[in-house]
Amino acid sequence: MHYYIHAAKFILASGLSEQGFLEIIEGKFGKYTKTRPVDTRIVDLGESIVAPGLVDTHIHGYNNHDVMDNDFTGLNEISKGLLSCGVTAFLPTTLTAGADTLNEICKMISSRYKEVKGARIKGIFFEGPFFTTEHKGAQNPRFMSDPSLTAFRRWQDSAQGLLKKIALAPERHGAADFIENVSGSGTKVAIGHSSATYEEALEAVYAGANIFVHTFNGMSGLNHHAPGMVGAAMDTPNTYAELICDGHHVESGAANLLIQEKGIDHVALVTDCMSAGGRRAGEYVLGEFPVIVKDGAARLKDGGSLAGSVLKLLQAVQNLVQWGRVSLYDAFKMASYVPAVSVGIEDECGLIAAGREADFIVVDENINLQSTYLAGKEVYSK
Repeated sequence: MHYYIHAAKFILASGLSEQGFLEIIEGKFGKYTKTRPVDTRIVDLGESIVAPGLVDTHIHGYNNHDVMDNDFTGLNEISKGLLSCGVTAFLPTTLTAGADTLNEICKMISSRYKEVKGARIKGIFFEGPFFTTEHKGAQNPRFMSDPSLTAFRRWQDSAQGLLKKIALAPERHGAADFIENVSGSGTKVAIGHSSATYEEALEAVYAGANIFVHTFNGMSGLNHHAPGMVGAAMDTPNTYAELICDGHHVESGAANLLIQEKGIDHVALVTDCMSAGGRRAGEYVLGEFPVIVKDGAARLKDGGSLAGSVLKLLQAVQNLVQWGRVSLYDAFKMASYVPAVSVGIEDECGLIAAGREADFIVVDENINLQSTYLAGKEVYSK
């Protein structure tokens, strides 16, 4: 399989380029040139934009399936459904649950993750269970506890090393020791669902934590007398801040402020999407909790708190561009390369560069998805 793509714009590793030709050879990216190739098939995409496949490092489900169902058929359906969202790589994300339940999910994913037919599974994200009840969100406080290295090592063994990211609350007893050991082993540690003070958050970062979970949401807020977790996220230049840009979790002004403070290279767009993603409004379940989806937001039936989202990652890119502070190139970077870097998989996905797997998407001038490609083959078309 050897051909070239021509398009109006390309989101390349080297920057934004216009009216060029991108080589696809044996499922990988080849050279990029401004000169029209001869004696080679050219796929002309007209006024379209070619961008790297998006990378969602925090997603619980899609199309009425949830990672917590512990069902490979459902996981495969999530993987296939994500192609219609422009996502070509993701981390299936768990919720707080019993240790044995989480262990079985690790076994299921690690034993079959290479069999999925859609977006590639690049690891597992454990969102919990070492959280605090005050900021529990849509997580079950019954299973929350202090961090345990024994439990983590058991899960990682069952995951066959696939557990790439785990989140905890810094104020839990033993958090610093856990963070130091786990981050030292190669798994990224995120902090969130937490009432931690600014100082406690800084201690967690010093110990090795490098990601703030859905920044602003489920954490102690910014106050001029108590900067909290949000203040720590803004004041630690070498960490990554997850951001849910659906217009419900974070207002545009706050999102733009965080991006201004952290810089484009340290804000990772995520969806936190739950099983209602891709479905109509109505009643659903996130983990064990009834959820009502209405007006583009998912909220707990009991209390009305936000319960994940129904956001598509490409919609987050659209929103950022429309909010007016982020360029097209940077918005795509924040939904592909930056999240990949945050969890240490940037050598596998999130970038259009020579020699890499040709996983990419084609969007129109309004950033609406036209098609998705894996290894140079079209696997979704609008």
